[in-house]
Amino acid sequence: MKDQSRKLFVLDTNVILHDSNCIRNFQEHDVAIPITVLEELDKFKRGNEDIHFQARQFLRELDQLTGDLLSTTGAPLGPGRGGVRVILGAEQDDRIASAFLQNTPDHRILNTAASLQKERLGRRVILVSKDTNLRMKAKGLGVLAQDYTSDKIESFDKLYMGKRVVEDVEADVIGGFYTGSGKVSAEDLPGVTNPIANENFVLRAGSKSVLVSFKASDNTFVRVEKKNCYGINPRNAEQSFAVNALLDDDVKLVTLAGTAGTGKTLLALAAALECRQQYRQILLARPVVPLSNRDLGFLPGDITDKLDPYMQPLYDNLTVIRHQFHESSPAAQRIQEMRESEKLLVTPLAYIRGRSLQKIFFIVDEAQNLTPHEVKTIITRAGEGTKIIFTGDIRQIDQPYLDTLSNGLSYLINRMVGQSIFAHITLEKGERSALADLASELL
Repeated sequence: MKDQSRKLFVLDTNVILHDSNCIRNFQEHDVAIPITVLEELDKFKRGNEDIHFQARQFLRELDQLTGDLLSTTGAPLGPGRGGVRVILGAEQDDRIASAFLQNTPDHRILNTAASLQKERLGRRVILVSKDTNLRMKAKGLGVLAQDYTSDKIESFDKLYMGKRVVEDVEADVIGGFYTGSGKVSAEDLPGVTNPIANENFVLRAGSKSVLVSFKASDNTFVRVEKKNCYGINPRNAEQSFAVNALLDDDVKLVTLAGTAGTGKTLLALAAALECRQQYRQILLARPVVPLSNRDLGFLPGDITDKLDPYMQPLYDNLTVIRHQFHESSPAAQRIQEMRESEKLLVTPLAYIRGRSLQKIFFIVDEAQNLTPHEVKTIITRAGEGTKIIFTGDIRQIDQPYLDTLSNGLSYLINRMVGQSIFAHITLEKGERSALADLASELL
């Protein structure tokens, strides 16, 4: 007899496409895969997107687990874990038949969960889906439903910001940053508790203040100066911290978060141009997320014409930088030359899959629309001498199955805090225009 304390989790297709290893994350509980899910995964077997990889990986693993024949009791997932089984069919629930006119895959998966709930009285059956609407439908029918949370961060409010403000610092300590090497030992700043590698601080002593960053390698705080980046000057403390991290050779991974207009992509691109001689190529990429979930096919023209609207924000930032110089100046002409020679390349993110990222300054824009697995895939391709920058607005997510807690950018920031080669800063102040700032605040 089955242990009634063990739960039975029914997986939706989007959970598997999000994380092919998901069935390993339910501890001692059992997992059920509706046959409809396998039918849907069949559509994703071919392709080069991350979801296609996840589908293939899951199907291979399920095939290995189940052997030559899958019994009705399922296959064990290993010591201390439950089992997995495929649900071939389920009796039609009259409530679902009367409530929903269409016989869609989502409704068949929901029907499987409702049927299992009836069969296993006393045992908790839970539908796991990244689809908010399907979870609401399930709850409306009295079926327990949860999001897949294995790679979610604990709380958005606790997400690392990369900056702290420390008041009432001794004036002599502030002065020490402006003399000599610009370094002060952590022992001389007892008011700063538990600093993290590459964490940034605004230290204040009355009317005096200084911007500093903590270097864990020698346990010191180093003054952060306002640096010009290929014609772009930081306009606030957060932008100064961002530029400092972007130009630091010891920092190989940088994340910049913030709302529209805070300068994330502009600063990253300006820093790339500033230190261009250290890298073989500058890559600017972003995931293509069609508006209103419409496929690219509805757009006119060839593939370049279809993709240009999605890449336009990156071109706009290049234009802003170019306009810092006279049109005939070497700095302005150099940008055009780099584009023509593809030393500076703007491309959809999908187009860099499989590439070897050796000595590349790689900027990934709109990273909040990536899954944690996609972010991992990108970083693990980094070769010697490569620096990767992820920028994005965690509050503006266009992917239907991601949110502020489960997107790849939040996950990356949360996991990398404290690593010596990682730096993060959240840009809070908009710098586009007074009108843009007013709209962000009031609308």
